[in-house]
Amino acid sequence: MHHRDESLLVAATLAARLGLERVWAVDDHTADSATPEALKKAAGEALMKAWDNPHTKARAEADEALHANLGKPDGLLAIYRAYNAPEAAMQAYHSDFGAALVEPSPQAFGRDYVGYWETRNLRMVANMRDVLAHTPGTRMLAIVGASHKPYYEAYLQLMHDVQLVDAGDVLN
Repeated sequence: MHHRDESLLVAATLAARLGLERVWAVDDHTADSATPEALKKAAGEALMKAWDNPHTKARAEADEALHANLGKPDGLLAIYRAYNAPEAAMQAYHSDFGAALVEPSPQAFGRDYVGYWETRNLRMVANMRDVLAHTPGTRMLAIVGASHKPYYEAYLQLMHDVQLVDAGDVLN
């Protein structure tokens, strides 16, 4: 069964409209690990406690307000603009990854989660860089979940032959 995700719902449609030949999948779950069920349950509980914080509540409230306007003209564009605003990265960090880093379990479940997340993002960016290396000068549009975006930007800014364009400029 194939899920209708952003690859089909947004990327393929946009690529066809722009006359592009190919959509490249870059997501990478090779950092996923097989975790015993008992440990998985304990890790899940620890992370849920870490994510129960004022920053997560504020993000949820902001999302609710944005999604209430989804049916209005430019409703979806307003969501994209909000998720790509400079302050969105810090909101995501404080509610998710920053909270996980200070999660106090003796097993350091939060630190393990952040390590997985950073590794996954590094591998995703490596896949993008590989595509770009084969055709120098190529332009690429990356459609990615908002929590991945700051990691993409940080890692891609380290690349010698990659120039990032501000998403805010594209979405205006």
